[in-house]
Amino acid sequence: MNAYVISMGLGVLIGLLYGILDVRSPAPPAVALVGLLGMLMGERLSALVVSQWL
Repeated sequence: MNAYVISMGLGVLIGLLYGILDVRSPAPPAVALVGLLGMLMGERLSALVVSQWL
């Protein structure tokens, strides 16, 4: 649970920094969400593969 809170906090901090500096996000929101979905799927898949081998 702590990792989620830290991740959310850092995301908000970076978002605020981008807003203050008037910097555009490096990826459009849809692309960023697809990338995040891929990361989550990879994390679940790796856990599944590891559990099958052990």
